[in-house]
Amino acid sequence: MTEAPARLPASRYVLFLAPAVLGCLLDLWTKSWTFAHPEQFQGKGWWLWEGHAGIQLSLNEGALFGMGQGQVWLFAVCALVAIVGIPLWLFRYRAAEDSRLTFAMGAIMGGVLGNLYDRMGMHGLTWDRFYAQREGPVYAVRDWILVQWDDRWVWPNFNIADTLLVCGAGTLMLLSFFGERDQPQGDDEA
Repeated sequence: MTEAPARLPASRYVLFLAPAVLGCLLDLWTKSWTFAHPEQFQGKGWWLWEGHAGIQLSLNEGALFGMGQGQVWLFAVCALVAIVGIPLWLFRYRAAEDSRLTFAMGAIMGGVLGNLYDRMGMHGLTWDRFYAQREGPVYAVRDWILVQWDDRWVWPNFNIADTLLVCGAGTLMLLSFFGERDQPQGDDEA
């Protein structure tokens, strides 16, 4: 008879939930705050560092760099799959034994949740606030962070959820190339 694996420590749940919940809340709060300022609509911006970093509101009906414009529901379905699959993989199939992987997946989950909220139109925005020729509810991700080097090199607007997704994915990539897995609790050999 095989022995049941040891329970995951509570710290693994905290390592996952902290970036997921706090990241999602920070993302939704910053989007709500920035989009509450109508003077930022219609492509206008507010510079924090003149010519390089600021706030400019935009709506993205696609994914990374605006790819897949109009495929909002496809990305929403992918997000729902991730919301189920990530915790299942981490906690049922024990990938959460690695604390760094758990934290990275928590960051990814925070980004997924923040952008899914927008894709579902839960923010309550309507298109006419942005484009007079368009009507109805907005089912798009709210982006607001503007970064550019000069007028020729302008990075596509993004938000905190996007930052969480990129940092989480970057951490996963670094772990896959350079990281050794954490040793599961209780498996130390003396």
